[in-house]
Amino acid sequence: MTLECHAMRDDPPRMVPGRPDRDWMDEFAGRHPYRCLPLTMANTTGWELLCPFGFEAEWDGRMGADSIQFRPDEDATFFEHFAASHFTEGVLTFHTGWLFRTPPGWAMRASGVPNRFKHGIQALEGLTETDWLPYPFTMNWRFTAPGVIRFEKDEPFCFLQPVQHQRVAAFKPVRATMDPDGDLAVQYRKWSEVRTDFNTRMAAGDPEAVKQAWQRFYFRGEFPDKIAEAPAEHVNKRRLAALPDAPPPEPPPPSKAHVGFLNWRATTSS
Repeated sequence: MTLECHAMRDDPPRMVPGRPDRDWMDEFAGRHPYRCLPLTMANTTGWELLCPFGFEAEWDGRMGADSIQFRPDEDATFFEHFAASHFTEGVLTFHTGWLFRTPPGWAMRASGVPNRFKHGIQALEGLTETDWLPYPFTMNWRFTAPGVIRFEKDEPFCFLQPVQHQRVAAFKPVRATMDPDGDLAVQYRKWSEVRTDFNTRMAAGDPEAVKQAWQRFYFRGEFPDKIAEAPAEHVNKRRLAALPDAPPPEPPPPSKAHVGFLNWRATTSS
């Protein structure tokens, strides 16, 4: 299956497969969050678009297009074609520099990078029918309060995820009753017993439980009783294809709150 990526200028923002690392996950003792497979899978199920240079943006709280002021770094050679205050209301708009075409029935979801946070501004999400659209879409963020935010060079500003959107409407939620003697109920009770026992032993400082540190049933795609076969479709690592001839991505810059935003709020709220 092909994702067509048409560059809209000679040097569009870099597009790289989603990277698993997050600075806040690294800071946990033993990098504990990386044990959560749903987190790491979400981090890597899509592509990131990276800022070609760093810049600051300051919103004064007004609603007009002139309420956001930009301060790009010295190496920002085409800033006016990259970021702008276009939609007013404290919305910062990025031009992706790409036109994407997906197979029939597939749309493109554009959002902030999963599990990456930015103080003072929030990524908006959009779903675009890229299987027919003949022009590009924009990526937008909205300030959550007046202040200064900063995007670093190579920091991701957009996360791309193809979605088979025409199939979603086929799902019909139903309230189901679990058969107490069925496989699902049996497996659930077994998991609950094993989980409760493990947590109890961990709390009591049991050496074997402490050494084990965490249960890996879901990570390994195993059932707690290890009788039923593990699902063949289980995935615990995803690395998407990169654009041909693209250089390998570096680790993303830190996503911690920008000090300028905090200082701006402190001086204006007194």
